[in-house]
Amino acid sequence: MSAPFEEHRRLLFAVAYRILGSAADADDAVQDSWLKWSAADRSRVADPRAYLVRIVTNVSMDRLRSARARRESYVGPWLPEPVPTGAGSEDDAVRAESVSTGLLMLLESLSPLERAVFVLREAFAFSHAEIAAAVDRSEETVRQAASRAREHVRSNRPRFPVTASRHRAVTERFLAAAGGGDINTLLELLAPDVTLWTDGGGKVRQALRPVRGAQPVAAWFAGIMRRPYEGVAPAAMTAEITGLSGAPGVVMRGGGRVLATLTLDLDEHGRIVAIHNVANPDKLGAVTAGVVRDLR
Repeated sequence: MSAPFEEHRRLLFAVAYRILGSAADADDAVQDSWLKWSAADRSRVADPRAYLVRIVTNVSMDRLRSARARRESYVGPWLPEPVPTGAGSEDDAVRAESVSTGLLMLLESLSPLERAVFVLREAFAFSHAEIAAAVDRSEETVRQAASRAREHVRSNRPRFPVTASRHRAVTERFLAAAGGGDINTLLELLAPDVTLWTDGGGKVRQALRPVRGAQPVAAWFAGIMRRPYEGVAPAAMTAEITGLSGAPGVVMRGGGRVLATLTLDLDEHGRIVAIHNVANPDKLGAVTAGVVRDLR
């Protein structure tokens, strides 16, 4: 009974995570999908993969509608939950982009249907007919939703796929400059219109509004790396570069726990255009657990 489900569990999580932006919610969506699969008359299921994707997509859209009501009262910027994903391969830049923090943030402004259609089409190459069956809409409705979502993403997030090695090199230089308070190198690495997004969720000290511009962002990092954070002195903190949400990122630890993560968005010149800093303890569970997810 469980063999087809276990065979496609990785895919189900990957779909749910992209729709929900939360590893914890994606795990719950996969569990809900298992319950529905267990109760289904599988003798009528000709294609288990398509059937399971249909289940998890609809469960995830329902969960997203509920989550958005909660996010309206969230304290400060809401960022997707980071997930350990390994180093990534040099030829996987496009797939990595489909799960990047910046893209998932942009998908927050789509309707649940548009987001689900975009994920299934752009990240997993499902046909319009397959998506129509999955979301129980006409093929024409799906095509229109896909077009709206694609245009929204294209106009707000130009695609500059960056190799894993280049992304890691920039991340290493940024981390060294921030840790050393090297303002000049930070300004060299940051695009003039860079934006820093920090997510503390009201649980820990973080900026409650985005910090914009190279000079303010450089000053923010140069200052914060010299001060104790949540009772942990800078000398007692460690920083590790590892795969997060499809790209190289930084995991900050101290006091026996994960304190925060950092991920960077780069432009076509390799300059940093966005920094995503997740410090809400409720969103660090996946990183703390350290289980590497395959989101392909």
